[in-house]
Amino acid sequence: MSNATACPMCEMTELLEFPERYECVTCGHEWLRTATPEAAPGARVVKDAHGTVLADGDSVILIKDLKLGGSQVLKGGSKSKPIRLGDGDHEISCKVDGIAVGLKACFVKKA
Repeated sequence: MSNATACPMCEMTELLEFPERYECVTCGHEWLRTATPEAAPGARVVKDAHGTVLADGDSVILIKDLKLGGSQVLKGGSKSKPIRLGDGDHEISCKVDGIAVGLKACFVKKA
């Protein structure tokens, strides 16, 4: 595993290194070692679990059940209200089933 780079999808640093590619342990995304970043270093591009670029105002759908703590669970397939993109580990701020949450982009797909 390598900590030299981060996954372009979920930005986690737990990676498997192969001679020609990297694979993220967290989300399973694979990319070539020779791939260059799509955007300038200062510009952040947020992509969903399928690689679709997300923007403020988009609606997203959860791709799996997410536990919130206690007995609360957000069910996979739940659709969010329009999202806001932000910085940090949880790139998406939105409401799902009336609950305001911060989500990682790797757990949603664009609606």
